[in-house]
Amino acid sequence: MSKETFEVQPTERIQKTLARCGLGSRRQIEAAIKLGQISINRKPVVLGQKLQAGDKITWKNRAWVVETEHVTPKVLMYNKPLSEVTTRQDEKGRKTVFDSLPRIKGQKWLNIGRLDINTTGLLLFTTDGDFANHLMHPSANIDREYACRVFGEVTPEVIENLLNGVELEDGMAKFSDIQAAGDEDRGSNSWFHVAIMEGKNREVRRLWESQNIQVSRLKRVRYGPVFLPKSLRKGQMKELNAKELDILFKDTQYEPAVSTLVVKSVKKGRR
Repeated sequence: MSKETFEVQPTERIQKTLARCGLGSRRQIEAAIKLGQISINRKPVVLGQKLQAGDKITWKNRAWVVETEHVTPKVLMYNKPLSEVTTRQDEKGRKTVFDSLPRIKGQKWLNIGRLDINTTGLLLFTTDGDFANHLMHPSANIDREYACRVFGEVTPEVIENLLNGVELEDGMAKFSDIQAAGDEDRGSNSWFHVAIMEGKNREVRRLWESQNIQVSRLKRVRYGPVFLPKSLRKGQMKELNAKELDILFKDTQYEPAVSTLVVKSVKKGRR
């Protein structure tokens, strides 16, 4: 008797697919579903409803068709300069980190974490919303390393406080590691490398400020296993190659799907 093999077609919750394809954040998509703004095959979507190849989605007076495709996530490292904001559009008209990124047909770059306007250094982008969520989620235990120049007296007691944890306005926070860097004979200005496990707003600055120490320069030099190359100048970017991606996925314990669902825009005349 001959054996027949059947290929199992992937299915996925709609909010996960649309977020991964860059059509919005999961929160935005879930809100739109609750408001009845999204439909599948001309029927209102139920939160958590699964998509499969061939489904037609309508939202915001636009239409997409769901297809199965082998898509390897793209990951881009960017050396963020001062005065750029980590947002797609800025109300004040300031330059954003997305202004310099290369365009990719049918996909969008999603930032993995954020850096405030006065912080420079490593910022990662990906085309895969799942991977971005994986790297940012606290359960992944991925640390971020910063080089910081601080003004003030950094005593052994200060370092002990920052390693043990201090109470900030949004909860407890601490550095997972602190290492002195550079020359020690520079008066009240000192360089340190610090690591944190979360990415709360201005967390590095606020931790130092809790000990009456001010940060005058702050630069992210590592995100998990990805280091900022010394050859990558401010404003420059580099896309990770296949070998680098494989190492990154293994180091962060992420398994990209072999085949996945994608949504492709449908022209008005073909709906």
